[in-house]
Order: sequence, then structure tokens, then C-alpha cells
Amino acid sequence: MLRFMCVGDSMTIGSAGEHTWRQRLWRHLRATYDRPFAFVGPRETLHDPVTDGPDSYEYAGDAAFPRAHLAGWGEGWHHMTPLISGAVREHRADVLLVSLGLIDLGFYTNAEQTLDNVRAFVAEARAGRPRVRIAVMPVLTNIRVDTDPSFAEQATRFNELLGKCLADLDDPAAALLLVPPPASYDFHLHTYDGTHPNAAGEQLVADAFATALWEEWGLGGPMAGLT
Repeated sequence: MLRFMCVGDSMTIGSAGEHTWRQRLWRHLRATYDRPFAFVGPRETLHDPVTDGPDSYEYAGDAAFPRAHLAGWGEGWHHMTPLISGAVREHRADVLLVSLGLIDLGFYTNAEQTLDNVRAFVAEARAGRPRVRIAVMPVLTNIRVDTDPSFAEQATRFNELLGKCLADLDDPAAALLLVPPPASYDFHLHTYDGTHPNAAGEQLVADAFATALWEEWGLGGPMAGLT
């Protein structure tokens, strides 16, 4: 059985009442991948806006969706690096689907420092499971770039550096993949608050991961057109 673990920030954990891109990707794989697979991880919940904590199980959509993940509201590479080795080892993850960096660049580290955390994350993930494959989405910027030129510059710089970093660290036995971001993604249109994806945004993120998994690693199939 192939085990996927979604690793991310608030765009990945999602909020109460949402499908999440995780569920939309799972639906695609269920329709196109003809072998057993699972979504795994140490967490299951959504963010609850009422309590401002990871307290909700109120997913929209398919009740059969396996909710396990490693994502957290306000968490980034900075937070996930100390957790990933144990999570990968315990849950025997084969493929990590990672969407991180917005929080890091916004509050903790510049582009180069964030890249150091990417390297540390990869090393820790491989320490937990030496043959783990990791697919990484570049930072999808948010509305802050409209008013904060320094943040916009750092996000662009990080995304430029990320591809080379993953290429340098790539290993045939533990492959790394840069996931091309959805070309049509626009935070003005595809988020509900300038940061967090709405239904259309969730689908675009899921489509980007699905396309990369199929085209680069032969996992799943062409997009099934699910919504």
C-alpha cells in the first residue's frame, strides 16, 4: 500500500466546513490510481474558527475521506522540521505532499533561512524513512504581496531558489519533486480571505499535485475532472 502524507500550513489543514485540497486530491487518486493507497499522518482535525484551534472534524464532502495529515494553522518549515522524522517513521509514509513557506517568510525567516529549513526537513524526513519521496509546492502568495514589497520580494526569491535546492538534494532512491504551481491560481479569485483557498482554489492546488504525481512519478492518472 502506498502511503501519502500531506504536510502544510493553514492552506492544507483547512477550516471547519471545507473539503480541503487534501480531500479533492484523494478523490482524484481514488478514481485514477488502481492500487491500494492511504492518506496518513498524526493529525486529523480542521481548524475551528470559533475556538481558533485544531478542534473540528466537520469536513464537507465524502464521509469516507481519510482525514490523517500533518498540517497546522500558522505552521511552516520552521515548525514541521522537528516533527517530520518521527511522523514519517511512525506512519510509514512513502510520499510527502508538502505546501509550506508562507508563514516562514511572513513571520520567521528570509528566503535563504527558509531554504536552510527545507534542507533540514528533507534530511529529517529521510532519517525517518530513507526512501521517502517528497513533492513540494512553491509558496502560493497571498494578499500581503499587494502592500508589502519586501515580503513579495522574499517570496519570489524563495521560489526561485527552491527548484535548485530540490534538484541539488534529489536522490534516485528518495526522489524530490518541485510541483509546478497552478498557473491560473489568483489569490484575488481563488481564496475567501486573500490567503486561504476557496473551493476553486482547493481544486487548483489538488490538480497541481495530481498532475505532477502523474507526469513525473506515474502515480494516479490524468485529471479526472472531479469537483
